[in-house]
Amino acid sequence: MSQTKLVATTGRATGSAASRRLRTEGNIPGVLYGHGMAPISVTVERRELRLALSGPAGANTVLDLQVDGKSYPAVVKEMQRHPVKRNVSHIDFLQVNMNEEITVSIPLRLEGESKAVMAENGLVDPAVDSIEVVTTPNNMPNEFVIDVSNMQPHEVIRLAPCWCCVAPPRKMPPRRLPRARARPRAMQRLPRAARLRPTPRSDHSLIHAD
Repeated sequence: MSQTKLVATTGRATGSAASRRLRTEGNIPGVLYGHGMAPISVTVERRELRLALSGPAGANTVLDLQVDGKSYPAVVKEMQRHPVKRNVSHIDFLQVNMNEEITVSIPLRLEGESKAVMAENGLVDPAVDSIEVVTTPNNMPNEFVIDVSNMQPHEVIRLAPCWCCVAPPRKMPPRRLPRARARPRAMQRLPRAARLRPTPRSDHSLIHAD
């Protein structure tokens, strides 16, 4: 699969004052680590980072991180944000091997409208907005889609242990299984089978949840 190029530089000064100055200039301080390498302090342009992560994969985009002319395949491990402005204030990049598994959080998206739930002035309330999976960077889906068109009031969709579909199955611990519930609006708070459809980077099978 193709990777999105992002240029980073080294040699930045450390400390809170230096980091504030970088942010004022439109840059974001960060660090690159992983695969046994010594951590490298880097700087990326805010605008270029936004462009790099603006594709369908969003924050799960696999990057070709260019650091002083050397290429590192990497993903965003963590983004710290300003508590009020919500601007990215610091970013962690994780160097990856494209054929080795990593743990990533994949967004969930509900699709369709349940006429039965709407008829009772209800709503579909997802308990989570993402699901953690173990997969290779080559095989990460952009998102999982749950079709809720046929849900009934008070029904619950439980997502069974799942895997990303080319690598050998890697099950999620039962305690981490997410769910979605259809409930009356007044409660402010879907047993049948649900189907997860991954939006692929490559060809993926359907993933079922019982």
